[in-house]
Parts: sequence; structure tokens; C-alpha cells
Amino acid sequence: MSMNNTPSAERVHIGIFGRRNAGKSSVINAMTGQDLAIVSDVKGTTTDPVLKAMELLPLGPVVMIDTPGLDDEGELGALRVQKAYQILNKTDIAVLVMDATLGMTPEDEAILKRIQAKEIPFLLVFNKTDLLTSDTQIQNTDDYRVTSAPNTSITTLRRQTAEKCGIQENLIFFVSASDMDHIYELKEKIASLAPSDDNDHRIVADLIHPGDFVVLVVPIDKAAPKGRLILPQQQTIRDILDCGATAIVTRDSELEETLKKLGTKPSLVITDSQAFAKVSKLTPADIPLTSFSILFARYKGNLDTVVRGARALDKLSDGDRILICEGCTHHRQCEDIGTVKLPNWIREYTGENVEFDFKSGTEFPPDVDKYQLIIHCGGCTLNEREMKYRLKCAEDAGVPITNYGTAIAYMKGILKRSTAIFSENM
Repeated sequence: MSMNNTPSAERVHIGIFGRRNAGKSSVINAMTGQDLAIVSDVKGTTTDPVLKAMELLPLGPVVMIDTPGLDDEGELGALRVQKAYQILNKTDIAVLVMDATLGMTPEDEAILKRIQAKEIPFLLVFNKTDLLTSDTQIQNTDDYRVTSAPNTSITTLRRQTAEKCGIQENLIFFVSASDMDHIYELKEKIASLAPSDDNDHRIVADLIHPGDFVVLVVPIDKAAPKGRLILPQQQTIRDILDCGATAIVTRDSELEETLKKLGTKPSLVITDSQAFAKVSKLTPADIPLTSFSILFARYKGNLDTVVRGARALDKLSDGDRILICEGCTHHRQCEDIGTVKLPNWIREYTGENVEFDFKSGTEFPPDVDKYQLIIHCGGCTLNEREMKYRLKCAEDAGVPITNYGTAIAYMKGILKRSTAIFSENM
């Protein structure tokens, strides 16, 4: 991620859903004023979800998601439809695009029910109004097919659709992507559905004060990305600067000397999880200490859950399975924290021969009930809705879930210390 860009996890995710050739890609291109999505008369042009981070006025930074057609056919088509449904787990605003010459189909109705069940803000968009003629209308029938009949106004069609779906009329738009008809109004409505920026979610700024010194411990080893800081470190530094405090970044190997030279006691030390034990020994007891992973658990609203989940480490037995899950993909080094260090620490702590499965990327496995514990990364690349979905999957399966930093702090006996600052500031 460029430091000039808003992280994808902080952007509003707009999912575009609909049947093949409903004009999903055309609507995306019309709204963005760019050829972001491939447009073709051939059914099934979009075969996989396509995510594009961009600016969408008047909303701002967003992620536009073009999805495969809901009516795709065959065994491969079924997998594509499944992919489209999975995108709902990260969608902040859903836009269901339908061909105005066909009306609402069973596939459209099915995903609308799922959208409503997940309580995702949504809009219904009937595209291709330029193809409607004076002798066609969408009848108020079970499948909403277009039939030959005297012309009915868009107002009537909107009312009929609202009654059928049990929704407000202002959630229904009739547009023409090719003519740009009502595209501006559609964008304005999407912007009105976006979550408000006025929230109290901060990574660390609410724990410190202007003028404070905050020390960030960033180990530089084989697993560290070359030439840059990882996303949680970047975001934490920015949050510290936003509140008028000073961020001091050091390696764990220089931490002791840094604290001596600082000349004043820092208000907080934040460490990378893998250096937790070493940093805890080097940081005086009267200086608050936590980790990036624990900060992001609180930031995304799941700190209590992951603290409870860490206690499941004491209940593991020989042969139990643990899922170690990361929200992003990266090149794994020989001392990778997820696949090497964590398993070694867990086996050492428990004294049990537990088994591990590893999962990385945007998909979360559906069969988590076979695990006795899930250990997740900090989720810095996942938006809030996606992270909550994963937590809910674990909850529904009755499987405790924790994260890297919390698990490490628990095994090293410093979890109470690393979470004390939150109770003091609540």
C-alpha cells in the first residue's frame, strides 16, 4: 500500500450484484467515469469478483466490487455465483442491478433477501431504461417479466417494485448507463447510505494526549517487508500524529538505549507482537505497554472476544486442531510468525502435540467447527464488516477465536499488562 493512499480496509466497500448482462459493469463505469470493468454483450464476462480502490464523488475513497452474474450456469458457474454471495460479507453498500427490459428475476429476489438478512444498506437499480419502449411495461407479477401493455410511468413501476419487495420507493432507481440517465442521482443516493465518519473509533489517539511521546517497536528481521513499514504501523503512526503527539520508531534491538536517551518517560510503548516478551522485559513497569495487534482488535471492536479466546490455549489437548488465519497474502519467510513462530510457541506453552491449518487471503473457511481454536491476524486489511463476519462464523460454530498479539501476550504472561491501558481509559 502506498502511504499516499487510504487503506482499503478504511474505504466504503460498494458491491455491485445482478444477473449476467444486467449491465453491472456498465453501471460501474458510468458511476466512476472510467472503464474500470470490461463491458461485453457476451454473458459471463465477469467471472470473478473484481475489486478496485478508487475515489467516487461525492462519497470519497471507496472499493468498487464487480461480481459474477447470479444466473451463471454449470458447475463452474455455481462456484462463480458462490463467489458473488461471499462478497456480501465485506459489502458496506449493495447495489442490485437489473435489466429493466426483464425486470426482477428469482435470482435477484434471492440475493435481495440475503442482503436484507445481513442488514446491508442497498439500492435496487433497473438499468437499460433506454431500451424500454412505449408499448412495454414491467407488470406487477410474480417474476416481474416485461410484457406488451400500455405504457406505465416509471413512478408506477417504482411503486409496484417497492410493494413487492416491501421496501421504500426511494431505494429504487431507473437508470441508463449508456445515456448516463439518472447516474448522478444514483451516486448521490449511494453517498447518503455510507457510514458516517463521525465515530469515536481511533487506533490509539484516544489513549494519549497532545505532546505525548509514544515509542513504536518495529523489529527488522527476515520477515520484515523490504523498504517499508507494514500497514498497522503506518496507520498507528498517522493516528499518533493526528492527535498532536510524537511517534518515536525504533527496533527492539535499540529499545533500551532509546528509552535512556529519550529524557522523558513515554506515555505508551507499542510493539510488534513477535517481540512482545523482549520488549516487556526492557520496558519499565510504570510505562504502559501494548501491541499493534491488540490495538487493532480494539479498533475493530473485538478486543473482549479475542481476550476470552486466548484462554482456550489452556484447554488444548493432544491432537486438537488450530486454524491460523490471515486476512492478506504475502510471501512467507523462513521465520514467518503465522506458520512458524506461533505454532512453535503454542506447542511449547501447551506441551501438547496440536495440529495446525493455515489460511490466508480474502476467503474464510466455512467449516470452522472442526477446530478447537482460531488465531487470526490483526485484520488490518479487512474492513469492519468482513472482520465481524469472521467472528460471527466462529461464534456460531462455538469455536473460540483470538489474534496473534493477544495469544502471544497470554502465553508470555503479559496480557493483563498489555490491556491495562484500555480499562484505565474507558
